[in-house]
Amino acid sequence: MSKKKGICYLVGAGPGDPGLMTLRGKECIEIADVIVYDYLSNAEFLQWAKPGAEKIYAGKKSKNHAIPQGGINQLLIEKAREGKIVTRLKGGDPLIFGRGGEEAEELHDAGIPFEFVPGISSSIAGPAYAGIPVTHRDHCSQLTIFTGHEDPTKAESSMDYAQIAKAPGTKVMLMGVERLPHVTAAILKEGGDPKLPVALVRWATTGRHRTITGTLATIAKVAEKADFKAPAVAVFGTVVKCRKKLNWFEKRPLRGKRIVVTRTRKQASGLSRSLRALGADVLEMPTIRIQPSQGEEAREFVRLVLDAHTYDWLLFTSPNAVESFFTAFYTARSDARELGGARIAAVGPGTAAKLKEYHIGTDLMPKKHVAEALAEALETEIGSIENTTMLWVRAKGARDVLAARLNAAGVILDEAIAYETVTEREDPTGAVKRFTEEGADIITFTSASTVECFLDLGLDIPDATAIASIGPVTSEALVENGYDPDLEAKKSDIPGLVAAVIKLAKEKPFGEE
Repeated sequence: MSKKKGICYLVGAGPGDPGLMTLRGKECIEIADVIVYDYLSNAEFLQWAKPGAEKIYAGKKSKNHAIPQGGINQLLIEKAREGKIVTRLKGGDPLIFGRGGEEAEELHDAGIPFEFVPGISSSIAGPAYAGIPVTHRDHCSQLTIFTGHEDPTKAESSMDYAQIAKAPGTKVMLMGVERLPHVTAAILKEGGDPKLPVALVRWATTGRHRTITGTLATIAKVAEKADFKAPAVAVFGTVVKCRKKLNWFEKRPLRGKRIVVTRTRKQASGLSRSLRALGADVLEMPTIRIQPSQGEEAREFVRLVLDAHTYDWLLFTSPNAVESFFTAFYTARSDARELGGARIAAVGPGTAAKLKEYHIGTDLMPKKHVAEALAEALETEIGSIENTTMLWVRAKGARDVLAARLNAAGVILDEAIAYETVTEREDPTGAVKRFTEEGADIITFTSASTVECFLDLGLDIPDATAIASIGPVTSEALVENGYDPDLEAKKSDIPGLVAAVIKLAKEKPFGEE
């Protein structure tokens, strides 16, 4: 047994929207040696884990439990006794029908330190995203939260439906969709108003969010007809009427559309955030991973970076090239002025934006954001480029069209191989599995590498899935591999790709979410 004292953080993972995870919860994931996560905690949170962290799925879905509760309790104790930092991720808030109190008692009795990290409960977030305030001065001043799922080992129900029926104000039920006919019948039997408005919110706050409404007398049949299944929150009360004016989330242009993001895990967040903000159900499925140059190539790369001040032009054809270059540059240099008089060329706005992060301006960017156009722009800018010295910072295996064009024009060109793009084979969030099982409405590709590595994983794009390409080079890679993109971004950057996705969502019919 380790002499180091372990600890367990019981973290509320919120209702599903990654933006609703607390900062403290994110910190607990980042420092954890072991992460034990539930079915309702967004698996994308696992990308915040440090390298080597052990990830254990302990989800409970209806009668299917990955690990029984007793086993979970023992697991938390054993891992902490090994001196490890254990983060237990629980959907919503750990103490609102989350059994966090029971787990904490077991930890206490075992002498294990623990900490509660409250989360945003779906009991308030779900209705809010459906445009339903659980309290409103014109409707109520009391809120009752109850569970529709009791301990199955109990001899009889402890639910006082007479009290629930009589309680004024809003009532919110968690974990009770499967027992909805029984619950509504019990409330009606105890004098509940048959005309009382009721709403059900499924997968609240996520791209799979969906809402149906009815009354206390009809909602069970409405749910059955709509095949409305867990996880869902039920809201009983006149506040449901507010939805007519306050329904904000469900009006977003990509609501209910499942969209795949294939960028590197590090780069995916910006595109994913933009799509989620528009209501999309985003599957972050990175197909590529950026790997620094190795061996002799790495040594040559560093030498060329340190000699950057000796060139007339520095050429960057990707944001990754910029990041690799300046990571190496600032390892040895402390002042950007040591770049000397070298002028800077960027292939497109994404690369220019990355340069700006390092407070470096761009002297030249072609109107068309491809390597061929960069060579043309240099010739237009300079006139004759013969004997001009240039350093092209690039990926291993990058297309050689730029080098061929510049060499033919008499440029004295050196090529600094900054990194290599390799296929990402890890699937920590289960996105690849979900894609193969459920498909997607739209898949986005941000480079030829994302296309090639996607196919290298042995994946296919279903006929029903639309394809959005960031630009002509990416589209060319798709065509070469037998796929015609449905739409190519007019502007080869992330905002341009997002605009293309919105256009696709409007033009192409998709199934009902």
